[in-house]
Amino acid sequence: MKALGKLNFRDLGGIAAPGGKMRHGLVYRSEGPASFNELHHAELADLGIRLVCDLRSEEEQRTKPNDWAEQARFLSLDVLADLRNKQNGGWEKLMENPTVQGAREAMIYNYQVIPAALQPHLREFTDLLVGGTLPALIHCAAGKDRTGVLVALLLRMINAQEADIMHDYMQSARFGQNPANLDIIRGGFQRRLGFEPADEVLMPIIGVEPDYLAAAFEAIDELSGSLEAYFAGAGIDDAKRDALARLLLE
Repeated sequence: MKALGKLNFRDLGGIAAPGGKMRHGLVYRSEGPASFNELHHAELADLGIRLVCDLRSEEEQRTKPNDWAEQARFLSLDVLADLRNKQNGGWEKLMENPTVQGAREAMIYNYQVIPAALQPHLREFTDLLVGGTLPALIHCAAGKDRTGVLVALLLRMINAQEADIMHDYMQSARFGQNPANLDIIRGGFQRRLGFEPADEVLMPIIGVEPDYLAAAFEAIDELSGSLEAYFAGAGIDDAKRDALARLLLE
């Protein structure tokens, strides 16, 4: 995966959990199709992806469709938790306080609303995995925020260690390290919101920070009381989690 390896793309294989490690070649995470070219398409075809879990909004999907995976099943989860989307209150916070601190506060808000948006979809997502619709690719636009929370939840379902989950999440720093992505994000703010934050303000937005993912799990506790109750509220019981672990671990 020479071309894909230069993007925020990776196999979750090798992440440890009780009873083994994640099998390679079953679940991948990535940034979105706007970043793909013919070389990426060819490598994706070689992976034999059968399920594409797209966390982008309808507008994002319409603008940059997944036209590379005609044989795959698509699970579209319109998670409206993107700072550049006017339906999310995070952008208001950033416009009110367009500073580095304001950007971090907006990102924390962004992560806090993702779990509630994901919960109604978790059972369908999990059922598809348990049913063997694999290999699966999970992506949003940058592959770090919405994708980061869903992947973290998947790993918590099989009881992966928090430190290992955070380590995987922090690998998405590579998205922010690509200079081209700064221009893309800057242009997105201008088109959708009519203003361009300064580069130093954009850095916390295109990057990842431990506090962001921690904010998502704190929001779960506030929403449901505990992670177990959150999963139960999504229709995911211990039996389903055990089945998922048996499938994904070796």
